[in-house]
Amino acid sequence: MYRSESVNDDSERTAFRKTEKKYKLYYDSNSKSSKKKKQPRPVDLSEVIDFRSILESFDRNGDLPAGVSKIEYPFDRPVFCLDDCPGFYFIPAALSIEEQCRWIKESLVSFPQPPNRTNHNVIYGAIHDLFNAAKNRQVLVKEEMVPSEDDSVGVDANFHSHTWACSEELDSSVNGDNCKSVSASVLLRKLRWSTLGLQFDWSKRSYNVSLPHNKIPNALCQLAKKMAAPAMAVGEEFQPEAAIVNYFGSGDMLGGHLDDMEADWSKPIVSMSLGCKAIFLLGGKSRNDEPLAMFLRSGDIVLMSGEARERFHGVPRIFTDIEHAEIGSLEKHLSDEDDICYLDYIKNSRININIRQDK
Repeated sequence: MYRSESVNDDSERTAFRKTEKKYKLYYDSNSKSSKKKKQPRPVDLSEVIDFRSILESFDRNGDLPAGVSKIEYPFDRPVFCLDDCPGFYFIPAALSIEEQCRWIKESLVSFPQPPNRTNHNVIYGAIHDLFNAAKNRQVLVKEEMVPSEDDSVGVDANFHSHTWACSEELDSSVNGDNCKSVSASVLLRKLRWSTLGLQFDWSKRSYNVSLPHNKIPNALCQLAKKMAAPAMAVGEEFQPEAAIVNYFGSGDMLGGHLDDMEADWSKPIVSMSLGCKAIFLLGGKSRNDEPLAMFLRSGDIVLMSGEARERFHGVPRIFTDIEHAEIGSLEKHLSDEDDICYLDYIKNSRININIRQDK
């Protein structure tokens, strides 16, 4: 899902890959210092569609740029679509700042909790309370249980357990060389996805109904139903069954792909953006079709249904610098002492919640 550009010859790249490269984060190669001290290479953003600016212009004088339309729908905010892409809808500033903060907190505290699966499951198994452990500067300890000479029953040498421990207590609480540990803050930064509702089997690219799971929280279901309504057929209501939460850090990207695991592509995917601003690419049915680039800001919602589901799309860039991240409102609302830990995370990150209906 997350990758770096590895092809060096532009002639071997598809149109989608070339556009990814255009917007991807690169640092000045002339500097020998660490990335933390390097400056991002400037990127031309003049061709990126800005739906927030379109919204402001529409609110002022009712004008829309060529190729962009506003659908007539009894909704409490404008819903825009692209004339050349049926099934694609963009709802700028769809979420209030309070809603954004709520879902940022849920995405960090609740959504990675077992039985929901994350990218950490393969290596560490189910991890409980990751965000709180990072907040408390704890480490995850994997202690191998090696059988002793006095153990008449015997213990599987591969048996291990995971526990949280304070770093200063690590030496006294575990058994020396038989222990491996990793800090919770490192694991939090390496969190790339979590799944809600029906659990997705990445190896088979399908939902595995046999995996333990909880239903998607009712508040998120109701929000998704409301936001999906413009993309639904008359008389039908969106039924959220699964969700994938993506976590992006500086330099992360989501390569061009199709969301093809659901049985019914006519139903929309409801995609919520939280945190730092990003660039979203919407291509065609082939990677050789040149994609459109557009900004995604915190609180924006995108709906992809019908024909739009057949188009390649991806996220080549998130902006974590002060000039482009555009999270000033989040910083104000997360400035209390109890919320600083959330602000510390989100000012360098983007979270994307994708809610889906399988059938």
